[in-house]
Amino acid sequence: MSDEEIKDPIDIETPESEVLEFEFNDDGEEDLKKTLKKFRADIKELKKQKEEYLTGWQKERADFVNYKKDEEERNRNFRNVVQERILEEFLSVMDSFDMAFSNRDAWEKVDANWRTGVEYIYAQMNNVFEENGIKSIGQVGEKFNPEFHQSVEHIETTDQSKDDTIAQVLQKGYKTNTKVLRPARVKVFGYKE
Repeated sequence: MSDEEIKDPIDIETPESEVLEFEFNDDGEEDLKKTLKKFRADIKELKKQKEEYLTGWQKERADFVNYKKDEEERNRNFRNVVQERILEEFLSVMDSFDMAFSNRDAWEKVDANWRTGVEYIYAQMNNVFEENGIKSIGQVGEKFNPEFHQSVEHIETTDQSKDDTIAQVLQKGYKTNTKVLRPARVKVFGYKE
């Protein structure tokens, strides 16, 4: 290496962002107090900027986490609504099964193998409903509840114990854990002396 290749570290060009700026007094000498004061001010400003960036980053991160939670909740609600609508479409199918089974005399005349197959399909439909949290509502003898039952007729009775109970279910109702999909259409006993 020649002497020309060796450079004085002071002569090495550095990017302006890395250049240390010193404060000088009137005599042209470095004023250490002013330089130190300037460095402290620079450090204070850099710490302030660092905190602003950190706070901004933390806020954005929290906002993103909240956004993800909200989006997951919206997706879950959307899936639940779609699932309920699909299952509501099958309520008429369940009504058809109930109508077929309600006429016992005609049902018993149907070929036993065919009847067994249809009853199996009905059981599968019931299992799908149960797995999705859908339960039938409205049983004979059950206390009438306007939240779950729609009264279509009152039947007079002299038996006071039957007052305000379901006399006959015309159409089963269905509910999920959170809402009624369809109220049961029922006839209700009314006590009359």
